[in-house]
Amino acid sequence: MTATAVHVRGLSKAYGRTPAVQNLDLDVGYGEIFAILGPNGAGKSTTIEILEGNRKRDAGQVLVLGEDPGTAGRSWRAKIGIVLQEASDAGMLTVHETVQMFTNCYGTTRLPEDVLDLVGLSSSAGNKVKTLSGGQRRRLDVALGIVGTPELLFLDEPTTGFDPEARRQFWDLVRLLAADGTTILLTTHYLEEAAALADRVAVIAGGRVVAVDSPMKLVEHVDSAATVTWMQGDEIRVERTNFPTELIRQLSHAGAELAQLTVTRPTLEDAYLHLIGMA
Repeated sequence: MTATAVHVRGLSKAYGRTPAVQNLDLDVGYGEIFAILGPNGAGKSTTIEILEGNRKRDAGQVLVLGEDPGTAGRSWRAKIGIVLQEASDAGMLTVHETVQMFTNCYGTTRLPEDVLDLVGLSSSAGNKVKTLSGGQRRRLDVALGIVGTPELLFLDEPTTGFDPEARRQFWDLVRLLAADGTTILLTTHYLEEAAALADRVAVIAGGRVVAVDSPMKLVEHVDSAATVTWMQGDEIRVERTNFPTELIRQLSHAGAELAQLTVTRPTLEDAYLHLIGMA
């Protein structure tokens, strides 16, 4: 058993003459919620497909749960769960029938009733899959991904198309799975999703990892100075400083009327845009 759930060194993959992933390094610890961020075409999907054993690489070392996914067998595959971007469509089957069907693909599984309770679909167990809402269908996707009690769960853009309430409900489900000991590797376009869920975030641009850190520490990759904005008469005043409290104190002592005062600091979005611009 390796010290990390995912260990990647020098991963490269090209499609014809177009490189998708170039000399990529990555480590994901056991029990982590690890997010991968990057623009379209950055190499996220290719990387994930290689880690899942669904795409061959051109070069590099890849170990997932201690084995090479390119050659690992059925026992290894039973240890991973995959939730793709596409919603499930089991036609006329009910939710319970769909989960029950998938239990036949694994040696050891959770009971369908337990899985549906875990993802919040117990009350919909007898409903046809085609009648589910988008959020419910996504929960069914997760149910199918975790029915085999995976050690590592891949979530590919799991909340695309969700409304804000459904997205936050899904976040609660991800946290519950992580608390149960599941390592989770997710890709997302939503920066607030990475900030809310991930222990660490990798930013990928141009097929390379340009930064890996906690969401909070990624912000340190940009200028950390605060921006202080206020109205002085009819004029908007803006000043950047590393010591906003001292600036406000000085302005107050000088008799300035600090109407509409705001203090803002760089966000994860600022850091992300800065990092992908470096590639």
